[in-house]
Amino acid sequence: MKTQKSFESTEKGTVYIVPTPIGNLEDITFRALKVLQSASLIAAEDTRNTKKLLTHFDISTSMISYHEHNKESREEQLLGRLENGESIAFVSDAGMPGISDPGYEMVQSAVEAAIPVVVLPGANAALCALIGSGLPTNEFLFYGFLPRKKKDRLKELERLKSMQATLLFYESPHRLKETIAAIYEQFGDRKLTLARELTKRFEEYVRGSISEVVEWIEQTELRGEFCIVVEGSKEDLSSPETLWWSHLSVVEHVTYYMEEESISSKEAIKKVAVERKIPKREVYQTYHIEE
Repeated sequence: MKTQKSFESTEKGTVYIVPTPIGNLEDITFRALKVLQSASLIAAEDTRNTKKLLTHFDISTSMISYHEHNKESREEQLLGRLENGESIAFVSDAGMPGISDPGYEMVQSAVEAAIPVVVLPGANAALCALIGSGLPTNEFLFYGFLPRKKKDRLKELERLKSMQATLLFYESPHRLKETIAAIYEQFGDRKLTLARELTKRFEEYVRGSISEVVEWIEQTELRGEFCIVVEGSKEDLSSPETLWWSHLSVVEHVTYYMEEESISSKEAIKKVAVERKIPKREVYQTYHIEE
């Protein structure tokens, strides 16, 4: 077990995770600007993009690139500087580093090296889209980008379709049509919201059923990155139709546990009786008569 006192004095530096605006520069916080100004170094997903932000706010802190293709080679170098007492601010192109952007691995390495990690609150597209969607916010699952290959994408959606939590995805404009079509195929006609250009002048929400959104996509020139917010499953997970074993006979159910868990028929019969909520004797008789 490790305990971090974020603001206790230490000879090591600090990893600062700094969210940056997702569109509107006025969404930067005073604290974020202070950290970017005072850090020894800024590790940026794209230094050219971050340079525009720093220039706008007259910040001259040195930068180094840290992105998907060089993060492993950069890690040792950055950890060395942190061990020597330098503090490093990590930023992505927009939003919260580590959420569908580089950052997680560096945080993990810093934690293992007992280097403090301080996360600043700030802009995040998924949460803006969720709250603006009008769909339930009490329970939600952020997934990010679905797999590019159709087979893998459908497999993931098959896994997610029974979840009752509101689902959040990111998608690019050139893949949106096929992604929404796959969601429609797997989930049926649920409520869905698209959000794009969040916090910018042309911010837009498209709310409706999936079939209505499919029609909207056909008639619209798609631009900008999209957040997809999908209503969770309304199925009663306790009903026989949705229980994982509902398609199995009693014999198949018992055999499944015997094979998967390497247990005796006696133990398997007990488990099946509990799951099916029927007397153990009834399961025993059915199993031994039909096996």
